[in-house]
Amino acid sequence: MTDLLTRPAARRPPGRDRLNRRGSLEPREPGRPPRSLVVVLVLACVTLMTLDHVDDGAAIDPLRRLVGEVYGPAESGVEAVVRPVVAVPHWLRSHHDLASRIDDLESENEQLRSQLATSDYDRNRLQEYDDLTATAESIGYALVPARVVGIGPAQSFSRTVTIDAGSRAGLKPDMTVVNGSGLVGRILRVTSTTATVLLVVDADSTVGARVGRSMKVGFLHGRGDLGQQARLDLELVDQTYVPAKGETVVTWGSQDGAPYVSGVPVGRVESVYSSLRETTQRAVIEPFVDFSALDLVGVVVPSGTHSDRSVIELDGSLR
Repeated sequence: MTDLLTRPAARRPPGRDRLNRRGSLEPREPGRPPRSLVVVLVLACVTLMTLDHVDDGAAIDPLRRLVGEVYGPAESGVEAVVRPVVAVPHWLRSHHDLASRIDDLESENEQLRSQLATSDYDRNRLQEYDDLTATAESIGYALVPARVVGIGPAQSFSRTVTIDAGSRAGLKPDMTVVNGSGLVGRILRVTSTTATVLLVVDADSTVGARVGRSMKVGFLHGRGDLGQQARLDLELVDQTYVPAKGETVVTWGSQDGAPYVSGVPVGRVESVYSSLRETTQRAVIEPFVDFSALDLVGVVVPSGTHSDRSVIELDGSLR
């Protein structure tokens, strides 16, 4: 019993406990630095701050260099390792933006290719409309513009086309049809929205014509051919007159302008030959119109005609 009372108490490791205000020992909070260490660090910081303001920090420049030489390579190595990891989110965003941009560019390229594919078509249509306006001014007649939407079958043995304008546009049979190059034909029949046009190259077509320079009159007959081989035969009333090659042939005109108005260009003289049996002079006429590529045409109508579409007046203006 005496041994237990007289045995000295076990000694605690130094620095682990401290005396409280009542004089008893209290364990120190784990991880909390001793006050002496805190005081030393504060004094060191104050000292460094003071030295940094003396002679612009010349006293601690060697220390800065030492720290830079020790920690500089380590910092560079850490940055080299961390940079790819940090850049991953930026790369993902950039990749997504790039993919979206590529999709936009592909869409734009597709639109440009489509525009390029139709640019010639649109340009030709615009040119045809400009030519038709100029024709209205040159011949002095109002025109209803229309598009060729069909060609008569070859089995019908007639050369006709269908246009997308009819009685609602103010059209009726025996009206003259032209385009920007010259005479196309005349209307045979109409519906409310379409009309059938007999081309001047049809074998049954006959058009009164004049040879421009001499004003000699005759009759044009079609051969039934289209394209580059399309030709007309001109039979002159004056059997002694020989037209010159290259002379222009225009329409003679009909009473009340039906089926043909006067002064519309038809073609030019390509060659002249004589018919010994009929003792007459005939000329081969190359038409100005390419009948294998008809698109926009104009139907001659009286000025002020009521129409379901715009009318090109004789001065070239739209109404």
